[in-house]
Amino acid sequence: MKNPTRTALLLIGFQNDYFAKEGILHSVIEESSRVSGVLQNTLALLEESAEQFDLIISTPILFTDGYSELVDPVGILRTIKDVGAFKAGQFGSETIPELDAYKDIITEIPGKRGLNAFSNTHLEALLRENGIEHLVLAGTVTSICIDSTGRHAADLGFKVTILSDCTSSRTIFEQDFYCENVFPLYGSVCSSSTLKVA
Repeated sequence: MKNPTRTALLLIGFQNDYFAKEGILHSVIEESSRVSGVLQNTLALLEESAEQFDLIISTPILFTDGYSELVDPVGILRTIKDVGAFKAGQFGSETIPELDAYKDIITEIPGKRGLNAFSNTHLEALLRENGIEHLVLAGTVTSICIDSTGRHAADLGFKVTILSDCTSSRTIFEQDFYCENVFPLYGSVCSSSTLKVA
């Protein structure tokens, strides 16, 4: 049995509406995702280093057909409702097939209805139950779900690391700005190849 590292990898937004070419919101992150290599680098991390994490967690965002969970939404949540993205049971809400090979080691936590992966989910309880102290974030959108989840994790006392090459945003500028100027205010930023788990 391996020694616990007290570290969890959190995967956010790896769903067809973002990453499939026919996904409703694919164009929103397409350029940034291509430049950062978010998908390829995350898959490589899972392939080469999955065993270094005590937990690997996915928190998909899902809504009912009528979006009854969203009352007078604004911003990105309004956009999601307007374009009909992330409806439960639809292609766009499904986890991308590239992660199928790792489904036995990924714990999926349902309930995410907004920007923060801790909101309406039992993510914090799962992390506490497993003695997790360090949370490593990968996924999209950097300026929205990654940032809000990272800030909340830091407020809860977790050590936070954002993987610059395993995240993507709406623009290349936005991605770089958050990695260089925002995330260092409450956590650390590194590439997947230089990540130190301890």
